[in-house]
Amino acid sequence: MLRQVQKVAPRLVQRSMSSLSAQIPEAQLSQTQKDAAYPKLGNRDIVGYGMNGLPTYIDLPEFPAPAVRYGENTAEVVALREKEKGDWNSLSVEEKKALYRASFRETYSEMKAPNGEWKSVLAGVILGISLTGWVMIWMKQNVYPPLPHTINEEYKEGNLKMMVKQNQGPITGVASKYDYENNRWK
Repeated sequence: MLRQVQKVAPRLVQRSMSSLSAQIPEAQLSQTQKDAAYPKLGNRDIVGYGMNGLPTYIDLPEFPAPAVRYGENTAEVVALREKEKGDWNSLSVEEKKALYRASFRETYSEMKAPNGEWKSVLAGVILGISLTGWVMIWMKQNVYPPLPHTINEEYKEGNLKMMVKQNQGPITGVASKYDYENNRWK
């Protein structure tokens, strides 16, 4: 039995069940074969390829057909599926909804509804910014050396006076912006 599962299981991953069931008669696995190959699947049907070819259930608008049904095969669901094979007008709205909920966990409107995830994203961004600020403050106090004496305003003014006195940059520099006859800035 394990050899049969090993032969069939890789083919299930490569193609969807809809194409396999028509081509390979042994593609319909029994419950014992499913339990051996896919222990987390339970009593659920593999119905398609899904997002990545593995028999997992994922509700995403980008991949509207999950590989397995959401709900397990109960007696009520199996009876509804048999009734579904007939005329759909004989099904009530509640039965149609029960069939839908047996296959899918959420509708498109439920998938796209706001879920409050923005709050955790905003909290993460604020936390990152605050941690960065605290690291910068700590580094300024403990890692960086003190500022040199040439940064203060008195030194900058004295340096500017020296540049004017030495007539540095008479065409486009500092000296070009100083009026030496009136002893003031132009």
